[in-house]
Amino acid sequence: MARPFHSHISPFMEHSGLEHIESLLSEQGYITESSIVMSVYLAKELKKPLLIEGPAGVGKTEIAKVMAKALDTDLIRLQCYEGLDAPQALYEWNYQHQLLYLKMGEQDQLSLEEKEETIFSDRFLLKRPLLQAITHHKAPVLLIDEVDRADEEFESFLLELLSDWQISIPEIGTIKATHIPQVIVTSNRVRELSEALRRRCLYLYISYPEFDKELKIIQQKVPGIDDRLGVQICKFMQELRQLKLAKVPGVAETLDWAQALAALHIDHLDKEIVESTLGIVLKDWQDIRQAQLSLSELFEKVGAISKLDQL
Repeated sequence: MARPFHSHISPFMEHSGLEHIESLLSEQGYITESSIVMSVYLAKELKKPLLIEGPAGVGKTEIAKVMAKALDTDLIRLQCYEGLDAPQALYEWNYQHQLLYLKMGEQDQLSLEEKEETIFSDRFLLKRPLLQAITHHKAPVLLIDEVDRADEEFESFLLELLSDWQISIPEIGTIKATHIPQVIVTSNRVRELSEALRRRCLYLYISYPEFDKELKIIQQKVPGIDDRLGVQICKFMQELRQLKLAKVPGVAETLDWAQALAALHIDHLDKEIVESTLGIVLKDWQDIRQAQLSLSELFEKVGAISKLDQL
């Protein structure tokens, strides 16, 4: 029988604002805990970015998605990557449309200044995520995802935006935020972030969930899953993460595995099933090989009984 899940919400969390955030997250199906509730609440009240670090697949990005739904606002996402620069994150001019406009207006009697004023206007401005966020009709949730994958130069550029909430466009002037967005910055610690960025943010670290929380997540996200299977999956994942793996599986992989096994109408784990579905959980061939060599030990720890043992 599965152990009951305890949300670890401390007595001091009995504050109307904190309870409201906890309720909003819970209503969206996010299994939370006191550190997450407190961080989200303070980021919202202090209007400061929230930097969330932790391994891949533990629910960092999900917090931003859930917040947007809970606050009934839009989620604007900037996915970071190596080589990302300011124009790709801020704005670009629609040069093709500008040229087409000038071509079509060759016979017009407009002055050069009038033409420049027209082509360098909102009509021809392509707003990228950061500009979208500060010009939105109401405060959105701005997700700056995996900022550690971007170059340090781009991280430095972000500092000014997060401090002043304004963007300077040479052809137009300075655009100030109409509403300050709720900012979530995530990092998988691919590289160390600067102290300057950290100082501008509140900080939250999310690690792999404990057994009770992971089981609760499975029960929430995979309704109808066999109780025994859910418990065995969580126990197996807890033990699997103790191996020295190149890519340790997160909650996302746990859910993928649970959904796949439920779709196959599996009601318990055995070695054959695990071996044939390891590619759902592990995404590195050396990790899969190591897990295969450790299956007997893992099953002994988990306490799962194979069909062969039952015969």
